[in-house]
Amino acid sequence: MLDTPRSVRLHIAIFGRRNAGKSSLINAITNQDLAVVSPVPGTTTDPVFKSMEIAPIGPVTLIDTAGIDDEGVLGELRVKKSMKVLAKTDLLLLTVASDSVPDEFDSKIVNEARNRCIPVIGIISKQDIGTGTEAETWFNSMDVPFCRVNSLTREGIDILKKLIVEYSPEDYLPETIMGDLLKKDETVILVCPVDAGAPKSRLILPQVQVMRDALDAGVCVIVVREHELATALQNLKTPPAMVVTDSQAFAFVSKIVPPEVPLTSFSILYARYKGNLRDFLNGVKAIDTLQPGDKVLIAEACTHYPSHEDIGRVKIPKWLEGKVGGKLEFSWVVGGDFPEDLTDYKLIVHCGACMINRAEVLDRLSRCREAGTPIVNYGIIIGYINGILNRVVKPVDKSK
Repeated sequence: MLDTPRSVRLHIAIFGRRNAGKSSLINAITNQDLAVVSPVPGTTTDPVFKSMEIAPIGPVTLIDTAGIDDEGVLGELRVKKSMKVLAKTDLLLLTVASDSVPDEFDSKIVNEARNRCIPVIGIISKQDIGTGTEAETWFNSMDVPFCRVNSLTREGIDILKKLIVEYSPEDYLPETIMGDLLKKDETVILVCPVDAGAPKSRLILPQVQVMRDALDAGVCVIVVREHELATALQNLKTPPAMVVTDSQAFAFVSKIVPPEVPLTSFSILYARYKGNLRDFLNGVKAIDTLQPGDKVLIAEACTHYPSHEDIGRVKIPKWLEGKVGGKLEFSWVVGGDFPEDLTDYKLIVHCGACMINRAEVLDRLSRCREAGTPIVNYGIIIGYINGILNRVVKPVDKSK
């Protein structure tokens, strides 16, 4: 509860060929023996995540990946997993050993990163065994900023951290979830139903993050369950500046909140905070074109145990089939999984994405645009089904 969630940290991925010194580098940066280091090629099999702080950036997540030149059947699977890390990468560190010459694998990573608008920093590692002149020439030719590092002695690590600060994207995450929508000393009511999927005595992550964001903005926050909302409204001398509710309570809450009071949901706030609100809104049109038998993908970024009233497994499928008037073919993905081929789906319904970072959400939106597959998120589709989409989007849509 005291740690910054991984989903709102800057993600720094370390790429390179086998035995380029990636694991040693992550140990040197964190000053911990986190990753297993071995002269045996292919020691790192799955991406390793480590959270730390880098001043003045703040909380970051370092990702150690398998060698991009791995071989064999298992090697290809490891490379595939490494390449998937690019979807969540905000800054890429390409490591080249000082006794080696960069090759097509290194070029491929740099080009792929640039295609995704990911900034790249080069690292010439293992300064104790080579001069690295070929790597230096190559980084210069690729117009990639670089530094030299000896992970065993930590020589060059401070220089690397300065480069990380210099080249980290400033817009990897918006500064606020809702602080720009309200003024200091205004009042917001957060309607937080007791979610069956939430651990006992705890709120779910989006509720906690929105609450903290509002407090940071100097906004007065009132937290109630849906059945206490009417009483809270009556007790206020003046109407609140906004009411934010769990999307699942839209039908109930929208009847209590006066029309003149702005109303939205945690999920809709996250549609613009973690992704692109317009992309999700554009996907709404596809709901009216769905036909029985169409394929619909439900993407859940967390791996909670689904309950009998689960929003993604039970409620949304029921609402969509009720609107279509027949059975739809649903499939689900959880966590970091997302299909490579999206063309078969007539609609993708995404959760609020509180458990994955913004880079990964934007990557998924980009892939949906390329495939021509419409995508909406939970809050937007629930608002649409309840006939109040315009009302609940208006308070957060700054594009108008």
